[in-house]
Amino acid sequence: MLIGEVARRSGVSARMLRHYDALGLVRPTGRTVGGYREYSAEDIRRIFRVESLRSLGLSLRQVARALDDPAMTPSALVGDLIRWTEERLERERELLDRLRAIDASAPEDWPGVLRVVDLLQGLSSGSAARRQQAVLTQPEDGPIPAEVLAGSVLAEADPHVAGALRWALARAGGEGLATLAAGARSADVDVRRRAVVAIAELGETAPGATEVLVAALDDPDGTVRRHAALALGRQGMTSVVPTLVGMVVEGADDVAAAEVLGALSEDPGCADRILAALVDELAAAPADGAVRIRLAQALVELAGTTGQEVLRRLAQDDDRTVALVASAFVGVLDERAAADGTA
Repeated sequence: MLIGEVARRSGVSARMLRHYDALGLVRPTGRTVGGYREYSAEDIRRIFRVESLRSLGLSLRQVARALDDPAMTPSALVGDLIRWTEERLERERELLDRLRAIDASAPEDWPGVLRVVDLLQGLSSGSAARRQQAVLTQPEDGPIPAEVLAGSVLAEADPHVAGALRWALARAGGEGLATLAAGARSADVDVRRRAVVAIAELGETAPGATEVLVAALDDPDGTVRRHAALALGRQGMTSVVPTLVGMVVEGADDVAAAEVLGALSEDPGCADRILAALVDELAAAPADGAVRIRLAQALVELAGTTGQEVLRRLAQDDDRTVALVASAFVGVLDERAAADGTA
């Protein structure tokens, strides 16, 4: 079969068939009297094998080795192809993300594009100092792609860089919440923790943030639940009082929890509820001095002299350390009352 007929039937151009011949990849078995290439049935089968292997992404050199080198095992070659393809796709995903970030920042000129590119390159650095610098040196009037910042927050393990990213994200006006909300549902507990901390710092400025934090109260991870409870408590949500009191009892972020309980107690109705919860915990932990001291510390945080009577009772506690701490707190409340003119 002559080259023109082979090209028509195989779909491989005559020019490519000549290239295969020049490389020694598919050499026609014979030649006509006039010197034209003449392909046998076996030659045509080899052409189809070449095209099949090329469809897998092999180079012509790799195709030749696969067909002619007995040491080239299919499993090894296919394994290499999978690895190379995954690396290529990862590079293309990174490029796509970069292009989307530039598009989202809506730059008006090429300097604006370059600022975003510089930020992306800085955030991909292996140096924490370089990543932090990339965030902190962004111009205030320049486009800041919030989705990129949010994605970086979820991935950032260095606390200093993470703080800079959250600051920049908050400065972006509450944007990026969709990415953070997705992070709050991640299977990776570290990602969920970073997401909730970032959402908490956005506060009520980001529409929908409160709903994400409320959902986080049911998270299986205690750290996530505590961050959510503290954030919601700072927003004035009284339904988190039991969680905050539990944090005081457990000694998990107990100082922050006590401060939030103190702020919530500015509402007289809520103050009674908090006081009752703390008193119940004191009754449940009669022999645990450490718990009773933490509860005393929470009582002294309550507005006005709300916890004064309970602290006076604790000043007579059988545990001398508890009694001394409570007695000191009674003195603090007495001074507070004198300053307020309520003594």
